[in-house]
Amino acid sequence: MTRHLVIFARAPQFGRVKRRLAATIGPVAAMRFYRQTLDRQIRTLSRDRRWTVWLFVTPDQVLDHPAWHRAKVRGQGQGDLGQRMKRPFRLLPAGPLVLVGSDIPTMRPHHIARAFTLLGRHDLVFGPATDGGFWLIGARRSRPLPRSLFAKVRWSTQHALADTLATIPQGYTMGIADTLDDVDDVEAMIRSAA
Repeated sequence: MTRHLVIFARAPQFGRVKRRLAATIGPVAAMRFYRQTLDRQIRTLSRDRRWTVWLFVTPDQVLDHPAWHRAKVRGQGQGDLGQRMKRPFRLLPAGPLVLVGSDIPTMRPHHIARAFTLLGRHDLVFGPATDGGFWLIGARRSRPLPRSLFAKVRWSTQHALADTLATIPQGYTMGIADTLDDVDDVEAMIRSAA
């Protein structure tokens, strides 16, 4: 069965990416950092034959952006972050699916492979971020995602992972993947470069 890896990405446009980081290092440097990180993720993860890489991008009208490297691209669609993250789990062909962010410079193929391995034993898998959020969510997809998943999550806070886990009803098994930094501020950027 095909494994699907979804990279959730924002078009690398000036002033529209990494705004919290841009407040400290400036919008040009923040856009450059984001574009380089995204480019490395797409190139590195697309070379791995253990999964098919999909990009779900925003805004929806930039499906032909040169940053996508002729990858399989779809729009994220409308709604809050949780609604948009649920969409690939409904739309893509059958098989385990792992969704990652596009701002995780230390993510490597072995991190993704481990998440898929965890899905062999669990319904869901999460990759915690050091700031209390998460950089990865995966589902075996042998059963539908919980309807309550992502309800009332305080996005972009230290509560995002805890809030998300609280939305999962009993009966679903969960695995925890590696903890990595998603870079939202200069401190995380420095840690990722070390």
